[in-house]
Amino acid sequence: MLRLTLRGLSRKSAAEQAALNYFPPDAEGEVSSYLGAGREWLAASARITLADGRTGRGTARRKVSRGGTVKDRDECVRRSIYRAALPLLPEPPPWGSLTGIRPAGLAAGLSETQAGAARILERKYHVEPERARLAAECAGAAREERARLGPRDIALYAGIPFCPSRCAYCSFVSSDASRARRLIGPFVGRLLEEIALAGHAAAELGLRPVTLYIGGGTPTVLEPDDLRRVLEALEAAFGTERCTEITVEAGRPDTVTAEKLAVLRARGVTRVSVNPQSMRDGVLEAIGRGHTAAQTRGAFALARAAGFRTLNADLIAGLPGDTPEGFAASLEETLAFGPENLTVHTLALKKGAAVWKSGGGSRPDAGAVRRMLDGAYARLRGAGYRPYYLYRQKFMAGGFENTGWTLPGHENRYNLHMMEELATVLAVGSGVSKIVRPTGDPDAPRRIGRIANCKFPLEYLEKRDKIDKNLHQFKALWEGMTTSG
Repeated sequence: MLRLTLRGLSRKSAAEQAALNYFPPDAEGEVSSYLGAGREWLAASARITLADGRTGRGTARRKVSRGGTVKDRDECVRRSIYRAALPLLPEPPPWGSLTGIRPAGLAAGLSETQAGAARILERKYHVEPERARLAAECAGAAREERARLGPRDIALYAGIPFCPSRCAYCSFVSSDASRARRLIGPFVGRLLEEIALAGHAAAELGLRPVTLYIGGGTPTVLEPDDLRRVLEALEAAFGTERCTEITVEAGRPDTVTAEKLAVLRARGVTRVSVNPQSMRDGVLEAIGRGHTAAQTRGAFALARAAGFRTLNADLIAGLPGDTPEGFAASLEETLAFGPENLTVHTLALKKGAAVWKSGGGSRPDAGAVRRMLDGAYARLRGAGYRPYYLYRQKFMAGGFENTGWTLPGHENRYNLHMMEELATVLAVGSGVSKIVRPTGDPDAPRRIGRIANCKFPLEYLEKRDKIDKNLHQFKALWEGMTTSG
C-alpha cells in the first residue's frame, strides 16, 4: 500500500483518493503531498516514489479568494498528484485528474450543453474524449429524469443479502445461501415487519414511491412463495402499483425458474436483470460464478416467455482468463438475447474479494480492458443503445468505469435516482437509505443524509431495535431538510 506523507494544508482524504485513482491497492511506495494557501492563491506539490525507485513530481496552482474552499484545496492537491503520477504510468489515465465516483454529476454543473460539458472535462480535467462524451451524455439523462420528479417522489430499495454462492471477484456483503439457508425464513419474516413500519413512516411524511428496486445479493434465491410475500407486503405498505417501474435482480441465471418469474409478473414486476458477466464457461469457472452460459441462455428464454418487456444484462470487462476477443464474443451473444438494458462493468480490484486474497487472480492488463470497453461502446452505439448512467469505484482495473446502456424508452429510473442522487431512497432489508433534499428546487444545492441498515442477516435478526431507530432517523432527516429549505 502506498504510504502518505502530508504537509501544510493537504488533507488525507484528497491525497489518498487521488493516489488510489492511479495505482493498484497493492502498490508499494510513498506519496508526499504539500499544500500552501494565501488569500488569493493555492499552491500544491506532490512527489511519488515507487518501490522500484522511480519518482514523479507534480505541482499545481489555483487562483482563489480568501484562501479558497475545502473543495478548491482538495482539487489543487489532486491535480498535483495527477501530474506526479503521469510519468510513472504506462499511459495517461482515461479520466485524467478527475476523481470521485460520479463524473456525470460534475459534468451536469459545467455547462448546459453536452458538447460544452465534454469540452471542459477534456481541457480542464484531461479526460479522454470518449469518456468526456459518456459523462456529458449521462448528465443529460440525469437532467431529463430530474425534471420528471416531484418534491415528494422517492425510490424504494429492498435488499436481500443472500446468493446461491459467492463469486470470487465479489466484495459485496452477501451470505452464501447454501450455508445460511436456515436464516432465510426468519430474515423474510423480519423484512415483512420492517416493510410495514417503513410504509407507515412514508405515509406520515406524504412520500410517493415512483420506483422500486429489489436487489442483493440475489433476490431470486428466495423460493416463489417468499418472493410473493415480499412483493405483496411492499404493495400493501407503499402502494407500489403506482410505481412506474419495479425491478428485481435475478442476477444469477441458475436461480431463475418459470415459477419464480410467474410470481414476479403476477405481482407487477416490470423489469428483470439476468447477469451473465461472461458467456465463456472457462471464465465463469475461473471466477466461481456457479452457472454456465447455457443456463444464461435458458434464463433469458424463460424471462421472455414470461412476458417481461424490459430485461437487463451485465457484463464485466477484465475478468481473470478473459480476452478482448472473448469479451467481444460474450457481448455479441448477449446482444442476441435482445436486452433493453446492458451494463458494462469494469472489474474492481477489491482487496476483500476471494480471488485477490487467495493470490490466484492475475491483474487485468489495462490495455486489454481498454480494448474490451472501447469495442463494446462502439458496438452498443451501433446497435441503437445510448449511455444513461455511469459511475466509478476505487481500484477499478485501468481506472475505467461502469456504464449503463439502454434502448430509447427503457432507462432504469431507479439507477438514475441512486447513482446521480436525484431522489431520496428508502431502503428496507440490507441496504442504505439516502435522504436527498427534495427536488422541487433543482437549482438548490443537494444535501444528502445516509442511514445504513444491518448488513448481515444474523445481525439484522438480532438487532431488532435498529429498524425503529433508523426509521426515526429517516423521518427526522427528511423533515429537517424540508423545513430548513
